[in-house]
Amino acid sequence: MIKFMLMLNRQGQTRLSRFYQPMELSRRTLLEADVVRCCLSRKKDECSFVEYKDFKLVYRQYAALYIVVGVTDNENELSVYELLHNFVEVLDKYFSRVIMFNMDRVHVLLDEMIQNGLVVETNKSRVLAPLAALDKMADG
Repeated sequence: MIKFMLMLNRQGQTRLSRFYQPMELSRRTLLEADVVRCCLSRKKDECSFVEYKDFKLVYRQYAALYIVVGVTDNENELSVYELLHNFVEVLDKYFSRVIMFNMDRVHVLLDEMIQNGLVVETNKSRVLAPLAALDKMADG
């Protein structure tokens, strides 16, 4: 099960955070800071899976953007790693680049893929369909 997903820049600033389990705001802030230190301090030739406290971190770097997912111990790290790539491909297809000015749209895409910490959809066209409908309504 996915506990949280973070998108960070190289400076460690959080661009997106989604928590799938309730957590106090103060604990979230400490967790984010700790995860940032843990993942950004690793070298490129090191593994993208990190055991962290009572769960695992799976992260992937795309240019200046890091995407970090916290998962339970029984989750398959490689499938989460591929999910991250799939998510970035969806962002790239919708935004033409992974530059996001409309964070509400990013949240919609993420919610189409992951609900309550479980992956519900990976098909790119199905994930993009709700935003295509919204864009069509806005244009017409």
